[in-house]
Amino acid sequence: MAESVGGWLRRYRARFESAATRTLLLAVFVTGLTAQFVKPVGDALEGQAFLGGALLSLVGYVLYDAVSELAVSSRPPDRGLVSSRDLGRLVSDAFHSRKVEICFLGYTGETLYNELYHRLESLLDDPGPTKRVSIRMLIPDFGREMAVPSLVGPDGRPVDYPEFRARMEAKCREYDQILSRLADRLTADGRVTVQCEYRLYNGDPRDKVCIFNKELVLCGLYDVVATMSLQDPHCEVYDPKGYNTDLAVRSRKEGTAAAETAVSTQISHFEGVWSLAATPSWRRPPTPPPAPPLTPSAS
Repeated sequence: MAESVGGWLRRYRARFESAATRTLLLAVFVTGLTAQFVKPVGDALEGQAFLGGALLSLVGYVLYDAVSELAVSSRPPDRGLVSSRDLGRLVSDAFHSRKVEICFLGYTGETLYNELYHRLESLLDDPGPTKRVSIRMLIPDFGREMAVPSLVGPDGRPVDYPEFRARMEAKCREYDQILSRLADRLTADGRVTVQCEYRLYNGDPRDKVCIFNKELVLCGLYDVVATMSLQDPHCEVYDPKGYNTDLAVRSRKEGTAAAETAVSTQISHFEGVWSLAATPSWRRPPTPPPAPPLTPSAS
């Protein structure tokens, strides 16, 4: 999926702003401290009170992470509706926590996958406060006959389309493998522990749910009759467009009983579906070949 210029700039600002600020504060501290005790440097800078400035810079360096995290945690909760295109900001906010938990229930999860990939990749350079990441993705079992996605048949009736289902499964398998390899790299580095798991639920994709750190829930409904034309202009398929789905936002930070109930209900529902979901075939260990038949021994 093409990424907008604005999204590209936000991602790279989030990736480098923290490291650049720390570097600048540390440089001011080292320069001030050096100027206090090395006369030629002090004379060159023509300053008088380098030690006080250096200590102040050090305090700023130490407190920078705490102040940044406080600013994020005190941000007013999101309300109303957000577009699926806003997932980048919400994923970035979730990664300000030491323990990050992101859960998804829906179609292919392509929009969320893109944001997760970029955010996990940035942890290789600067993990920030994040120490543990858990990603769980619930997608349909594309190995079963489905009404959505499907071929648009006569009078708009859905006709099962195994080839298209296989294409969607291959896409999800690739997402899983890419995120899992990235998770393994991060975990091997030792600074962050990352786990990523995909499971399959039985049914057509209808609901789109994203849960961030068990605090913020986004939920919406796919347009199940959205269509896409294939290379053959006379061939159309029912294919929900997740990036066009508007999502209702509920947050525990709202501080109301209704919000608490809404968040708790969605989490409970996700955990129930997760417990019943199957492991994808691409994640299952290979089945060992059957043992050869026993032959009677000669007596």
